[in-house]
Amino acid sequence: MKKIDITELVLRDGHQCHIATRLRTEDMLPICHDLDNLGFWSIEAWGGATFDACVRYLREDPWERLRKLRQALPNSRIQMLLRGQNLLGYRHYSDDVVDLFVKKSADNGVDVFRIFDAMNDLRNIQTSLDSVKKYKKHAEVAISYTTSPLHNVEYFTSLAKEIEAHGADSLAIKDMAGLLTPGSTKALVASLAKSISLPIHIHSHATSGLATANLLTAVEHGATMIDTCNSSFSEGASHPTTESVVAGLHDLGYETGVSLEKIENITAYLKNVRKKYWQFESEFTGLDPRVLINQVPGGMISNLSSQLKDQGALDKMDQVLEEIPKVRKDLGYPPLVTPTSQIVGTQAALNVITGERYKSITNEVKNYFLGEYGKALGEMNSEIMKKAIGDEIPMTCRPADKLKPELNNLKVKCEDVARSEEDLLTYAMFPDLANTFLKERNAGTLEPEELLDKEEFGSSASRYAPSEFNVTLHGETYHIKLTSSGNSAQHERPFHVVVDGISEEVLVETLDLVEVGNSDSKNDVAPQQRKDGKLRPTHDGCVTTAMPGTVIDIKVNVGDQVAAGDALIVIEAMKMENEIQAPKAGTVIGIHISKGQSISPDQTLIEIQA
Repeated sequence: MKKIDITELVLRDGHQCHIATRLRTEDMLPICHDLDNLGFWSIEAWGGATFDACVRYLREDPWERLRKLRQALPNSRIQMLLRGQNLLGYRHYSDDVVDLFVKKSADNGVDVFRIFDAMNDLRNIQTSLDSVKKYKKHAEVAISYTTSPLHNVEYFTSLAKEIEAHGADSLAIKDMAGLLTPGSTKALVASLAKSISLPIHIHSHATSGLATANLLTAVEHGATMIDTCNSSFSEGASHPTTESVVAGLHDLGYETGVSLEKIENITAYLKNVRKKYWQFESEFTGLDPRVLINQVPGGMISNLSSQLKDQGALDKMDQVLEEIPKVRKDLGYPPLVTPTSQIVGTQAALNVITGERYKSITNEVKNYFLGEYGKALGEMNSEIMKKAIGDEIPMTCRPADKLKPELNNLKVKCEDVARSEEDLLTYAMFPDLANTFLKERNAGTLEPEELLDKEEFGSSASRYAPSEFNVTLHGETYHIKLTSSGNSAQHERPFHVVVDGISEEVLVETLDLVEVGNSDSKNDVAPQQRKDGKLRPTHDGCVTTAMPGTVIDIKVNVGDQVAAGDALIVIEAMKMENEIQAPKAGTVIGIHISKGQSISPDQTLIEIQA
């Protein structure tokens, strides 16, 4: 009887897909004992977006999570997802940082490292692969699967041969968007099984509805390892259901070593726990065959919807999904997986929200065109590239070859907050975010993102106010549903309301303005002050942002002369950096923001006088 090894994803990719990576360690630990005794080949429990989510939202130390999981899963291989030279951040790191990160991950409990590169550029994988082998852990290298005029069986088979030659212990097909079909799975796995001797591991999201069939087809044609997720967080944008796949494999005569009877308690517990995270559930994480066109991966869709909601632009989701393939083509058909999924997705969102394609181009897109993420397989749009980087010449070497060793410099920068090498690495991933996090952790003042009780959310933060409810008036009960709203910074904010199935749009005045002193500049009207203290733009010299975000750098001072198009401010929005440029030439006569400040549209950030 042929043995098929199973990796359980519920502690990482499962909740990333359905509740935006919000599952807390305290809700994982009670069920670890049962998971540990089920006989999985590995349990994916760390890496990917979990590191970012721990620090940014949950206010948990990600390294402490790993140590607790290691203690709670003594009999299991703990698996992590590692983005090659990107590690768990959104840029490339120097080789010394990569090596230390792998070492500390291994020291704290990781047994299996699934390494991938968003561009399938093996130059970006070799350092982390060598480090995993150096520290005597299992190195699984993943092909980021995608479809395009250039991505075919011959290309992926050639890539797999290179991966084997580079020293991997196993090969994963990472179908992060659920693009495989039974036919393409058969062709690819059969070709790989004939061409390489590595174990073949299949990872396929269920978004298109084909993933279970893909797994069974892969097993029939040479794959010996598959990924599944407990039914509490499976299907849709997540993965095929562990219980169903195990039953199906057993029925076909395969051995998995996993007992269905032992899974029931885990499922019941996690289904109940999931109810706590209702505010992070996304309406876009179910079955959606459109993924075969837009290629948005399961791990991205819930985060994208959450980010658009924060922007007051959730109603534009369909437009963003239509724009994503166009941006991907402009960038030479990169596979959509972190960080390229975020790069393409955020640029697509900007194109939609600003109402003009590439009116605003993120720094990450500029860096992409400069070759800082690796080599694109396809030809990039030369017109957009010119607009993004001008006459700069893209690099052709391995991007990390341009990076000097970083560790010593990082140690100096974070010496006031870092207590360990793990803290140093957290700082390396997200300097500004980690600086605040580590200070608060050290002071014992960390405040995690609020989890709301569905029954008692009336007094909670307005961000999570109810969007659906019943109202009884004069004995008549009406079902009210708010489907979307404009941005909270708008003076007149549109709310889309459905009353007993009938849709209406209402405008609600959200901000009152008060006049400030007359301007002695050449501008016609001075910015107007709102009750929240921010200034509303009134002339073409008022610099604004298209998207809410956080100021991370101010590049000018009052009195500076600027030309139209000069970079003035760098903000972080949707996890990407975006430069805000001067709309006209002139003199900077006012800076109304500071570094670290949250900003919103319809707010004057900087004033320029012609």
